[in-house]
Amino acid sequence: MNNWPLIIAGILCVGALAYAIYKEYSTRKVMSRLQEMLEAATRGDFVESGYSEDRVSKLESALADYLQSSALSAANVKNDRDKIKTLIADISHQTKTPIANLILHSELLKESELTTDQRESLTAIENEAEKLRFLVDALVKLSRLENGILVLEPKEEDLSRLVKEVGSTLRLKAEGKGLYLRVTEDSERAVFDYKWTLEAVSNIVDNAIKYTGQGGIEIGFKSTEMFACISVKDTGIGIAEEDIPRIFARFGRLSSSREKEGVGIGLYLAREILSKEGGYIRVSSTPGLGSEFLIYLKKAPAI
Repeated sequence: MNNWPLIIAGILCVGALAYAIYKEYSTRKVMSRLQEMLEAATRGDFVESGYSEDRVSKLESALADYLQSSALSAANVKNDRDKIKTLIADISHQTKTPIANLILHSELLKESELTTDQRESLTAIENEAEKLRFLVDALVKLSRLENGILVLEPKEEDLSRLVKEVGSTLRLKAEGKGLYLRVTEDSERAVFDYKWTLEAVSNIVDNAIKYTGQGGIEIGFKSTEMFACISVKDTGIGIAEEDIPRIFARFGRLSSSREKEGVGIGLYLAREILSKEGGYIRVSSTPGLGSEFLIYLKKAPAI
């Protein structure tokens, strides 16, 4: 009779051990199913019907509902992005031809005998057509960037090559206004997407040409420990300190520059491009004395 307490204690110990083993097995089984669900979601092929309805884990059920909802949201985002991509392509395609025709016929009309008033009107038409072409191109590029349709691919490149290309492309425009455009060569390197950074720097230099009446523009290099820096310095009209944030706004133009060419999107696009590759822009300026735009790009990490 005295053995009964020991027998009962033994039975309880075996029962507790069996229960612990069962709970461990159940927990592992649930965790395994949760891991399978997360791996399927990561691969993008999670399907709710792929899991048994007799699951007892509330956590499994909640996670399945969440992943199913996320999968549907991702699919909706992809569909919306595809629609935007198609719309942008249609806008780009449908506007290029009429704008090109406007510019072409303006060039043809220049060969005709026109009165002074007619020639002035023709020049205005030509300028507005060029402005419209730039605006459509810029908006298409910006939309593709903002909607993730186009992704920048930064890699280590030679900044000197990029700056020389900017200079050779825009030198004639500067000289046409009686301005100089000087480029200082250097062996500076940084991590950036060549095509899109070329677009950004060209927009900044083009902007400097627009707002410089005499003197010119100098493009050079500065450097910090973490960033390579392109300096675009002009002798233009300058910008008041409180107005500097406004020039980077979408369609942001100052009242003092309304009579100048431009649509107010080039600098905004430039800032968006640079920020997406880890760079940024700083501006220092004195009204009446000119401005300096400093374009910072990440250096390649030291090996």
